[in-house]
Amino acid sequence: MSAAANTLGSLTAADWLAVFAHFSSLSLLAIGGAITTAPDMHRYLVTQHGWLTEGQFAASIALAQAAPGPNILFVALMGWHVGLNSAGGPAAGPGAWVSGLLGVGVCLGAMLLPSSLLTYGVARWLHERRAWWPVRAFRQGLAPAVVALLFASGWLMARASGDWRHDGGLWALTAASALIVWRTRVHLLWLLGAGALLGALGWV
Repeated sequence: MSAAANTLGSLTAADWLAVFAHFSSLSLLAIGGAITTAPDMHRYLVTQHGWLTEGQFAASIALAQAAPGPNILFVALMGWHVGLNSAGGPAAGPGAWVSGLLGVGVCLGAMLLPSSLLTYGVARWLHERRAWWPVRAFRQGLAPAVVALLFASGWLMARASGDWRHDGGLWALTAASALIVWRTRVHLLWLLGAGALLGALGWV
């Protein structure tokens, strides 16, 4: 049983509603992709409520980035862990698996629905007015915000252990990856694979 499962009782309907509301608000702030909202997910799920451990949070992002498909799958993995932990962990039996699936549905549904509806409406409006200078200025102004949010997500991943004395390897790996992406055309999957190998060997 995980550390989170040891300290977390079953979530109530009000708790799940609060999770849905919070992830819905993040959905509307996910400029540049869901990964840009990872810092606030960490604050809400790990720091504020303790529904996830640091390891589960980092593993959710790493697995979703390495697996085929959209990287928003990390939201589903976080929801899975929240539901599973709240029911007592994998050893608790079928009820825990059902709770995990509920977590997947709540978190992923809340993350997809508001932004999808907003994107559909705004995309039609912007396409009809794409030549307007305010529209062009708005698009250009979003670029710095996206870069800053991605930097914040990278910052969280680089200090996953929570102990600055033991994060030297993560910082070095983060810096090396950023430099390789900036200066070369090496595919990101190679970097993800290298990071997974270094983690499996216990070097980071």
